[in-house]
Amino acid sequence: MATAKPLLSDLVAGKSHVPSNYIRPTYDRPNLNEVESFDGAIPLIDLQDLNGPNRSYIIEQIGLACRNYGFFQAKNHGISEAAIDNMLRVSREFFHLPESERLQSYSDDPMKTTRLSTSFNVRTEQVSSWRDYLRLHCHPLEKYMQEWPTNPPSFREDVGEYCRNARGLALRLLEAISESLGLEKDYIDKALGKHGQHMAINYYPPCPQPELTYGLPGHADPNVITVLLQDDVPGLQVLQNGKWVAVNPIPYTFIVNIGDQIQVLSNDRYKSVLHRAVVNCDKERISIPTFYCPSPDAVVGPAPQLIDADHPALYSNFAYSEYYQKFWNRGLMAETCLDMFKTSQP
Repeated sequence: MATAKPLLSDLVAGKSHVPSNYIRPTYDRPNLNEVESFDGAIPLIDLQDLNGPNRSYIIEQIGLACRNYGFFQAKNHGISEAAIDNMLRVSREFFHLPESERLQSYSDDPMKTTRLSTSFNVRTEQVSSWRDYLRLHCHPLEKYMQEWPTNPPSFREDVGEYCRNARGLALRLLEAISESLGLEKDYIDKALGKHGQHMAINYYPPCPQPELTYGLPGHADPNVITVLLQDDVPGLQVLQNGKWVAVNPIPYTFIVNIGDQIQVLSNDRYKSVLHRAVVNCDKERISIPTFYCPSPDAVVGPAPQLIDADHPALYSNFAYSEYYQKFWNRGLMAETCLDMFKTSQP
């Protein structure tokens, strides 16, 4: 990307127009006036009794959400308001640091396990996305934490606590999703190998012409499950019945969406749904997705229990590292890589 500075937030400060390399073709713009917005766009599930007497009912609700929406919101999830507040605060503080301080973490090498970058894949993309992000590997925590920034001073402590909490929530949700499919509750856990957990701290600066660009264009997540924390600024939109629907933030509530690997494991009973991030001209936005995924060498395929004469296997088995590499190389223009791994069905 031919810019004087590698970070969007420094490049666009004070500008009244979107630089040309961020402008989407006319056919690929957000059409913000066509977006629908209503409360209840995706189900809100109370996890209070997930390990209590109402477990079967909550699992049923999670299954319905995964089948019909691919998304749900979660409240009473067990992560304290203080942990959430600290995570959002320290993330904002990081992106408000002087440019020279932030750039100590900058890299466009996707193999680096801790890196600050911009857009999506600056090496391959033709049009840039309106975001900077700090990507962190989070599991095992003790392996990666020493790579993280030391400024702001509480960064490692606050982010580490949040990562531990997010992992616990992801594991409880994966048990519930396993059970909702009629599988043993540890089926997905075992299918992930040693497990992986990554995080992106996304920073979307105010944009002078939000109708011309995206924070991130429509895409499905390549991992198993994503647990999204966001601040109070709207930006997430989900594709439902061919229309983009805005998902307005609810304080201290997480957005959960299933990724491509759940679609494969479920043999298409559950679908990984397209979603995108849009920007606005007034406010910066912080969103923090935790991506829970298989270890790179884990072999993923449809669960044998979900295959029969009426439901043949729709996907070949593959190593997660192979899937993720194709996702990264293709970028977000192609939206999903699932078709590359489908079996040839009559």
